[in-house]
Amino acid sequence: MDLRFGQHGEMTRFVVEMTRKPAYQIFTLNNPYRVVIDMPEMEWGAANGKATGVVKGFRHGLFRPGVTRIVVDASKPVNIEKHFVLGSSDNKTYRLVVDLKPISASQFASSTRKVESADWKNVAQEETKTVVIPAPDGQQSADATRPAKPMIVLDAGHGGPDPGAIGGAGTREKNVTLAVAKAVQKQLLATGRYRVKLTRDRDFYIPLRKRYRVAEDNNAELFVSLHADKIERSSVRGASVYTLSERSSDKEAAKLAAKENKSDIIVGVDLSGYDEVVARTLLDFEQRATMEMSWHFAEMLVGEMGKEIKLLRNTHRFAGFAVLKSPTVPSVLIELGYLSNRQDEKLLKSPAQHKKIAKSLQKAIDNYFERQERLSKS
Repeated sequence: MDLRFGQHGEMTRFVVEMTRKPAYQIFTLNNPYRVVIDMPEMEWGAANGKATGVVKGFRHGLFRPGVTRIVVDASKPVNIEKHFVLGSSDNKTYRLVVDLKPISASQFASSTRKVESADWKNVAQEETKTVVIPAPDGQQSADATRPAKPMIVLDAGHGGPDPGAIGGAGTREKNVTLAVAKAVQKQLLATGRYRVKLTRDRDFYIPLRKRYRVAEDNNAELFVSLHADKIERSSVRGASVYTLSERSSDKEAAKLAAKENKSDIIVGVDLSGYDEVVARTLLDFEQRATMEMSWHFAEMLVGEMGKEIKLLRNTHRFAGFAVLKSPTVPSVLIELGYLSNRQDEKLLKSPAQHKKIAKSLQKAIDNYFERQERLSKS
């Protein structure tokens, strides 16, 4: 119902008012400094209050099905000094109150970084699943361990507390990517040749490395991540295709990868457990073979997309996108256009444009598997 901040001496108070008593967990992160508040999934009707004190800004959204997340950006290290829930006299409204106290970096390192209500364990113990749209029945062969049709995983970039790029007319990247993903899924399933899963089918967030694991866990043969960029030069428009590389093809590609790779930070994902994954070498033989297949598919995409929509020059580019780092599943990332360009932004909201994109992807995927079949027979 309401979200507000207040300054009380050196303390910054953060209040969320809602219609039910919430379970919650709160934790702090550094690099940059953030405070993350998780609560059960809720409808958001608040007119967001203005940031003050140690708070630079904040955002909210569905972190995963069942959990709403608020991420507060802090201007300096903070400690969770107090946290409690207050109920109204008639128990019709409840307030979660969090007091944040500025501390030194050394104090932050030794502070209690996570607190939770006694009933949070009930929320945390609920089974967490990536929501995917199931493929229609009848797509398995007689040997159930071997799918009769290739599995394609479509990843709608951003989501939940991370809106991605926002266009001049207010178009949010997370909504564009989901709409296009659903259009592509519909187009592919209509051919009867493929099974298709979406990493998300509504507005919630999935950490980058969990996205490609959806593809790995489903033995996918292709992974396609969909995005829409925004840059300072509003005259630039057109789609582009990216594949994984140790070195970026140009400065713009490197800058884009760095921006996309910060998505987990924006949403308040704790990256401390990802060190091993991040360090996984690209020199692995299996990954080199996967990267080669990704390259061939990207080239086919460029050829087919160019028949339907406007492309950037040097359309196929390379950079170190975290979401493309599966060692086993050929993967590409498509920037569908620029939300900073009026014409692109208008097109990216158009179902007709979504159908054109879907048609070009379907043809490229057809070409890719025809090539794979020829190679298997040679």
